[in-house]
Amino acid sequence: MKIHPLLCCLFAINLALPWSGKVQATEPSWHGFVSQGLMQAKDTNFVNLDDKVSAELTEVGLNAAWTLTEELRLAGQVVYVDGGRRFVQGSKLDYLFLDWTVHSSFDWRLDLYFGRFKNQHWLYSATRDVPFTRNAIVLPQSVYFDSFRDIAMGSDGLALKAIRMTDIGEWELNWSYGATNLSKEQSQLLISTLAQGDAEQDYVHQMSLYWRPANSGWQWGISLLDSDFSYDSAEQDYYFDGGITVQRVMANFRYAAEFWELSGEWLQERMSIYDFFAPGFRRGSFSQGWYLQGRYQWLDNSWLSLTYDNFDLDKDNRSGSQFPASTGGLVPAYFGYQNDLSLGLSLDVADNLRLMLEHHWVEGTARLAYPVLPDVQHNTEKHWELWALQLMYWF
Repeated sequence: MKIHPLLCCLFAINLALPWSGKVQATEPSWHGFVSQGLMQAKDTNFVNLDDKVSAELTEVGLNAAWTLTEELRLAGQVVYVDGGRRFVQGSKLDYLFLDWTVHSSFDWRLDLYFGRFKNQHWLYSATRDVPFTRNAIVLPQSVYFDSFRDIAMGSDGLALKAIRMTDIGEWELNWSYGATNLSKEQSQLLISTLAQGDAEQDYVHQMSLYWRPANSGWQWGISLLDSDFSYDSAEQDYYFDGGITVQRVMANFRYAAEFWELSGEWLQERMSIYDFFAPGFRRGSFSQGWYLQGRYQWLDNSWLSLTYDNFDLDKDNRSGSQFPASTGGLVPAYFGYQNDLSLGLSLDVADNLRLMLEHHWVEGTARLAYPVLPDVQHNTEKHWELWALQLMYWF
């Protein structure tokens, strides 16, 4: 498990910051979760390559929070995840950061985070690693693309959160700058198994703003992302030294009532690839995606959910018709988009035990691995289905 050098400085920073708080250090509080499930997605590489029912739906985590002073807190979590071919299997340090409350008063608060922090900029980005906090087993892939999961979860670096109360409601500003270490397995999941070199995220810079109107169940948000990736090719490699730039603009909303909830997110993503396929190669495109999700509390201990998720790899070629023409017929048009209608049920069996079930009806394969080089060998159907169930326990 590779850890960014900044994490090694956490305790040094801890000692260097002013210890002016009146609260004495407390014992760490511990929490955790264990979940196991089954899933299947025939005729795709989403879960596995043999089309069988898979038990590779395991998530285990242990987290701790430690109050050091009135202004300083330390939090961390280790996890083991197995999602089949959706993301890299194994254990890792999910987050470990120092939270410094720079200012706290009745109407506004400012916190700084140092270390490996969570992505706070999207609706479910900060909690998607904890199964019982999600609205679905498989989140909408237009925004929460599983091949990018390990990169999008968080970063090693610096972040801040500012919350301000006004007469018209609550404002929340998030800012972060950092990077995520990429393993060989993560690099190949993003590119293809042909990649023999090393991929790195040079940086990711994000900012988001949320507004929660006073005396209302509404929340509105917008976020921006800018990130660079570089590729250092091996001596014997299918690809060349190059890089990728990813830029996102996103908007979201959520409305929560007593027995139902409505949420949605929209994104436009610009991806530029240079020198990667050949020296002097340049390619750029704009993708667009959105989803709308409704949840209804059917009984005291159960929720029904209905989600529609839409993604177009190139907003100027939404049908994907240019794929066959530009690849000599090797890549079908359905690799240019992905539309997903899903139905889910969440049932609380006990206070800390939940069962989730869901079924997806999908058209298109634009959000299946690999995003850089399409896998036409295993993603053979324009229309495909996914079902999953997961039992989760937390303490």
